[in-house]
Amino acid sequence: MNQPSLVTVIAVNYRQPAATCDLLRSLKTHDYPNLEVIVVENSRVEDANDRYKEAYPEVRVIVSDKNAGYAGGNNIGMQAATGDYIFIINNDTELKPGTIAHLVEAFNDPKVGMACPKIKYFDQPEVIQFAGFSQVDMLGRNKMIGKSEKDLGQHDVAADLPYGHGAAMMISRTALNTCGPMPEDFFLYYEELDWSARFTKMGFKIRYIPEAVVLHKESASVGKGSPMRTYYMTRNRVWFMKRQAPLFSKMVFYAFFYLVAFPKNLFQRVFKGQWDQAGSVLRGAWHALF
Repeated sequence: MNQPSLVTVIAVNYRQPAATCDLLRSLKTHDYPNLEVIVVENSRVEDANDRYKEAYPEVRVIVSDKNAGYAGGNNIGMQAATGDYIFIINNDTELKPGTIAHLVEAFNDPKVGMACPKIKYFDQPEVIQFAGFSQVDMLGRNKMIGKSEKDLGQHDVAADLPYGHGAAMMISRTALNTCGPMPEDFFLYYEELDWSARFTKMGFKIRYIPEAVVLHKESASVGKGSPMRTYYMTRNRVWFMKRQAPLFSKMVFYAFFYLVAFPKNLFQRVFKGQWDQAGSVLRGAWHALF
């Protein structure tokens, strides 16, 4: 019997070793027989190697000398990966049985360069977080298909997507060699959308695989309402449109963002007395241009 393809699992840890250990334990009980597991410590503040080894004895830990961001941390892992397929996954997730095998099967179609699972909320495993993305429109907006819906099987058909979800996406070695690493200048948020756009421009498909399921604790490292998240979501939304939108769409977006969306977001936070959030919106909008 042939050995199945080697899959490298990469998880970037930023000050959340307990969550990373939970992920490693879920991998340890997983049924896929040929895994390489890499944890990238993004600016380590404590030595958690022994904890990681206890959770997954074969884990390889790579320590970055600085916080390289989500893209930079994953690129460090991808440089060290030897797998035929590379499964990039948030450290605040856990996998349902069969997930990795189902994702690998997607690459039986040679045009597929990236495969993404259905993502559900860890604390509400009957509720969907992600079952695909819509295309980003001229206003720089898109939506996650299925978000906050109870899973009744309504999104159980595989489909091609415009973008993959950064919390869990498997890519082929062929696609990585063709498309190159993640764009590190985004640092956090939107980098997977920009990277996905590169995949599709290079002729690769991004496939949603509903049989593969990941449970996501969501924003454990950064926090849902943190000023850091607000800054990068603001700045990188503009950067993404600057890079990927056609000229007319770009002009429409800039007019909408700086005349409507930006002032609205800023004044809402000022009105609520959220001064750190307001500062993040202001800096993000300014740095996006300059």
